[in-house]
Amino acid sequence: MSVTVRFAPSPTGHIHIGNVRPALFNYLFAKKQGGNFVLRYDDTDVQRSKEEYAVGIAEDLKWLGINPDRVEKQSERFALYDAAAAKLKDAGLLYPCYETPEELERRRNRARALGRPPVYDRAGLKLTGEQIAEYEAEGRKPHWRFKLPNHAENDAFSTVRTEVHWDDVIRGRQTVDLASLSDPVLIRADGTYLYTLPSIVDDADMGITHVIRGEDHIANTGVQIAIFQALGAQVPEFGHHNLLTTASGEGLSKRSGALSIRSLREEGYEPMAVCSLAVLTGTSHAVEPAPTMEALADMLDFSGISKSAAKFDPEDVGHLTAKLVHAMSFADVADRLKADGVEGDEAFWTAVKENCSTVSDAKKWWELIVGSATPDIAEEDKDFITQATALLPQEPWTEETWGEWTKAVKAETGRKGKGLFMPLRKAITGLAHGPDLKNMLPLIGREKTLDRLS
Repeated sequence: MSVTVRFAPSPTGHIHIGNVRPALFNYLFAKKQGGNFVLRYDDTDVQRSKEEYAVGIAEDLKWLGINPDRVEKQSERFALYDAAAAKLKDAGLLYPCYETPEELERRRNRARALGRPPVYDRAGLKLTGEQIAEYEAEGRKPHWRFKLPNHAENDAFSTVRTEVHWDDVIRGRQTVDLASLSDPVLIRADGTYLYTLPSIVDDADMGITHVIRGEDHIANTGVQIAIFQALGAQVPEFGHHNLLTTASGEGLSKRSGALSIRSLREEGYEPMAVCSLAVLTGTSHAVEPAPTMEALADMLDFSGISKSAAKFDPEDVGHLTAKLVHAMSFADVADRLKADGVEGDEAFWTAVKENCSTVSDAKKWWELIVGSATPDIAEEDKDFITQATALLPQEPWTEETWGEWTKAVKAETGRKGKGLFMPLRKAITGLAHGPDLKNMLPLIGREKTLDRLS
């Protein structure tokens, strides 16, 4: 059977680096196996889900290099969920409950006070027709819980240890005891579905073979396996990776605006820097920028993922981006430079790329070459600059011109090292640091250089 995985974001905000980690794990795993990647929007919350966020998610994934083989929206699949819910109700596995949130909280507090786990007591199963009618008359609507198979035969109120096992493709053998869990609510009182049932129905219907997600879903997996089995559906394989946190150890969320993919994209970071950091952080692999998705897929090794949370430092995106930029050829960036209004050729890119943290940084060096600069000439260097100007070679200029000129200036003035080079750099560029002047000087040209020195 061909590997099929999915990424199921909620279009209620912009995706961030924490969302992208499981998206990449799934995508790279599928591509490495020659399988398929499904983008499935979890948009059953019609109040909070917005089309603009769905569009934004698609744009962010495309920028990263994630290209879905199939795109689905859960909001278009309610008939399937209704059929599954009806099947569970008919089997007596989905039952109505009428407690208010306040009543449930009081029960949980009472259980804790007695030293008991705050597990739902299945009071909904004890309701008589008369009690249900009274609740309905009050205007209460039921929420619906799935009855976990964690009880003695023919006695839903006698829970027994019920272990669910799976061989996690990342963490190895895992066990969850269903007796320690409450029956999950699958349908809210307003009739809307929580995440669980639509996700399971879609995984079964779409032939999802592997569900790879964060470790915060481990406890849910036992419940979900039970629901898969209750529906007579094929249970996929599961894998649970460690979570990314901020540098201070806090969990990532949609409120982590600086770490949204849109924000990172607007900052000019390279998509492969973001992908490499999202995938390799918290693994045994050195965090180095992969040049392509294919190369990153080759680095992916589930056995090397740490069991501990991994801290994500946004500054690392900048470091990896710079490494990628410095390795880029002119052909790699030509179209991007042109889009930024940079008309420089290969000689220009070769001259400036080591001084670019992002590709867009090249624009400031182009403007320095074709535009004007504000010479920075200290009072004590004015005579020196006058002497150097008199020795400025005639054109044509090549990469040898800078060396020939400074050699002549050194012989004439006796200056050397920083005392020789820095005043010239600051006079020509107005900056103390920048690209090697042996490469920049031919690009600036004699006329502009002479004008700045004067």
